[in-house]
Amino acid sequence: MRLKDKVIIITGAGSGLGAATAKLSGKEGAKVVLSDINLEGAQSVAKEITDAGGSALVIGANVVKYDEVENLINTTVEVYGRIDSIVNNAGIGPKVMATTHKHTLEDWDRVIAVNQTGVFYCMKLAIEKMLETGGGSVVNIASLAGLKASGKNLSYSASKFAVVGMTKSAALEYASKNIRVNAVCPGYTKSALLDQLLNMRPDMDELLLRFVPMKRFGEANEIAEAVVWLASEETRFITGQTITLDGGASL
Repeated sequence: MRLKDKVIIITGAGSGLGAATAKLSGKEGAKVVLSDINLEGAQSVAKEITDAGGSALVIGANVVKYDEVENLINTTVEVYGRIDSIVNNAGIGPKVMATTHKHTLEDWDRVIAVNQTGVFYCMKLAIEKMLETGGGSVVNIASLAGLKASGKNLSYSASKFAVVGMTKSAALEYASKNIRVNAVCPGYTKSALLDQLLNMRPDMDELLLRFVPMKRFGEANEIAEAVVWLASEETRFITGQTITLDGGASL
């Protein structure tokens, strides 16, 4: 088991990639802390983990609220004594896809708050605890939209470019402290965000797949495999990297 007895926090764990990562982490022997504003979803995933013989704890938190993130981190340490890994997965997209001059202020504020500031809060507080216990691994969920242009998607793209930059900066700062910080950049992957994009027009799936050499969308469990790998000791000499899983779209 790659994560046997490791304590791992996963934000946005109630659905999609977060849920897939939580389930795989439980299968790999981790003590999984699931966090989400969707408590019902997180509890459902936690039950799947425990029913399969794994360990799971649900702690609700809205990552844009510093005090709730602080409670998530502190409660995890109170229960388990440490944090070995945190997966900063909670993320959203804009409600309306629009060009820059038509981008709403509401979408800008909410997307940056969740995708960028929320990741900062989680990194800051988790790393503080990791420094006290001798190290750990941070895995940030960025996006292909954080590596290349993404039209009509300014706030999301800006937030994901920021996550890549934050990942590299923190990796440099803490490499000598046995704390690794890496990012995963999924391409078009089956999720609520992809569904939102596909619903924009009837032929959107065909249009998007033109840019994917593998001619298919990614699966959440495929991305989860990379996340768990980065959280494990198998990657103890890897830090500051962006692992892109996109079916070749970035080519």
